[in-house]
Amino acid sequence: MAVPNVDKMTLKELQELEVKVKKAIGAAREREKVEMKQKVESMLAGAGLSISEIYGGRGSTKGKTVAPKFVNPDNRSETWTGRGRKPRWLTAKLTKGSKMEDFAI
Repeated sequence: MAVPNVDKMTLKELQELEVKVKKAIGAAREREKVEMKQKVESMLAGAGLSISEIYGGRGSTKGKTVAPKFVNPDNRSETWTGRGRKPRWLTAKLTKGSKMEDFAI
C-alpha cells in the first residue's frame, strides 16, 4: 500500500484524504464488531449457550405501557404509574398531609 506524501499535498487534498480515512475507520470498526460478534456467538454455541442466557433476555422495555399504581380519588381518570415526576394532583394532596398509600390502586 502506497503511503501518500502529505507534506506536498494541498489543503483540499488533505481534507479529501481526511474524509476517506474517517470512512475507512468507520468501515473497519464495523467489520471488527461483526467479526467479534460472530466469534462470541460461535464460542457460546460451542458451549451450548445463547447470548440471552449469559446477558439476560429482558430485551428493550422502551415503548411498553405500565399499569397505573396510583389514582386521584376525586377524578378517577387521573392516574400515575409511579414513574417520572409526580403529577400535580398528587403533589398537592401530599403537601396537604395525605400519604402515598391513600392513592394506591
